[in-house]
Amino acid sequence: MTASPRANELLSIVAHAADAKQATDMVALDVTGPMPYADIFFLATGRNERNVQSIASEIEEKMIAAGAKPLRREGRAEGRWILLDFGHVVAHIFHEEDRLYYSLERLWSDCPVIPITIEQPVRDDADSDAE
Repeated sequence: MTASPRANELLSIVAHAADAKQATDMVALDVTGPMPYADIFFLATGRNERNVQSIASEIEEKMIAAGAKPLRREGRAEGRWILLDFGHVVAHIFHEEDRLYYSLERLWSDCPVIPITIEQPVRDDADSDAE
């Protein structure tokens, strides 16, 4: 089994939202094999607690706008590891130190990685001339 089309659509929203707040080390794992309740785990890193909280807030805002309701939220107050469960997609936003410590990629290493593509805006010639 592989992640559903809806899960992949939501992953794109999550990844773009995280990227907009300067998340790093973004990874998406297809967890449909071992997990009966989710299709994708999304992992990202923030530089500090405030950045982790900002990334999580942006993800939640964009997902709600897309019609995905958060089923569960954990860790927002601490800003070290925030979990946002949207059913199809579960987002894990980590502080750098916690990301290394918990190493979820290693825990779920048997799950296929889903490529994340962040498309950069196309620049027109007027933008190039201004530089």
